Amino acid sequence: MESAIGSKVAVVGSGISGAVCASFLAKNGVSVTIFDSGRGPGGRMSTRREITEDGKELYFDHGAPFFASTNKDVMALVSEWEARGLVVEWKEKFGIYDYVSTKFVDIEKEGSSKKFVGIPGMNAICLTMCREPGIETMFGVTVGTLQWLEEKKSWLPVDMDGQSLGQFDAVVVSDIYVTSPRFTAVTGRPPPLDMMLVPELAFKLQEVPALPCLTLMLAFEEPLPSIPVRGFSFKNSDVLSWAFCDSSKPGRCATSECWVVHSTTEYAKRVIKQTGEQRLSTSTLADLAEQLFREFQGNVPNIPKPFFMRAHRWDTAFPAVAVAGDEKCLWDNSKKLTICGDFCVSPSVEGAILSGMGAAEKILDILTSFL
Repeated sequence: MESAIGSKVAVVGSGISGAVCASFLAKNGVSVTIFDSGRGPGGRMSTRREITEDGKELYFDHGAPFFASTNKDVMALVSEWEARGLVVEWKEKFGIYDYVSTKFVDIEKEGSSKKFVGIPGMNAICLTMCREPGIETMFGVTVGTLQWLEEKKSWLPVDMDGQSLGQFDAVVVSDIYVTSPRFTAVTGRPPPLDMMLVPELAFKLQEVPALPCLTLMLAFEEPLPSIPVRGFSFKNSDVLSWAFCDSSKPGRCATSECWVVHSTTEYAKRVIKQTGEQRLSTSTLADLAEQLFREFQGNVPNIPKPFFMRAHRWDTAFPAVAVAGDEKCLWDNSKKLTICGDFCVSPSVEGAILSGMGAAEKILDILTSFL
């Protein structure tokens, strides 16, 4: 792969698939620039920092609470992350809470696969990769248009204000938002990637249904003795799906008891139908937080009032289909473009990692073939 050295590649999105892809490319001598509209990396693996009124800092892994893996290639990478102190196994009791019997059932020490968490937060993995040699990361930058320069056989990303972001030999799209009609629903503009440029990919991406989720972040002064596990799923609930004690993870500050609660897809869909797809106001999010907490408190026994409570809406939390399968990513050789993400392989962190690896390999192959 030495012939790819010196090539310039733009990666749109700094979630785990984009970060893994960028890391693999940089290790093979490619100069990588990551563009992300957020304040930091991670996507659903981001860690939310909140400051209470009295100045207390709270941290929540409000997207992916942990990840597991059975794939040997991913496990080899995870072992490397463990050696670097980026991840550690989360060894706690997990179970199921049955709404009908109002009891915790199926409590187990460890599941069939190990649960890994980032240190000191889930975003640490992406953050570290985004800072590796050969990678420049531009946060707070939204790519408004990806222009294909036919004569130069290169790409020109342009921001929302029409400013050029540089010229690149190839592009990796790791954010489905870049090709999604939802970009138009929120911004009123066409998606950054004109799918007419890549008609074969347009057919595969014409509908990638995404399942939404609402997340509730809670902080309590004291531990919750009525909950005998540190993570559990809800059985027979139309509103809640999972709950995790974030502060029980290794490497977390345990001065407060912090919990993250996820809604069901069905409940999130009902909320979106009522509120629309636009960014929610602070008051609307506060109302949703209150509704979710009432559901949590009303069914799980002896839950006190938290001193902190906030809701977050993930509009595209989990892909409902996998569009690439064994190929791991989508690509167009002539345009030197790959598309990766969990929506290509499986709706999991492992799926996103595999897709990022596959996209990097494909980009290296394409760059080599153009030389």
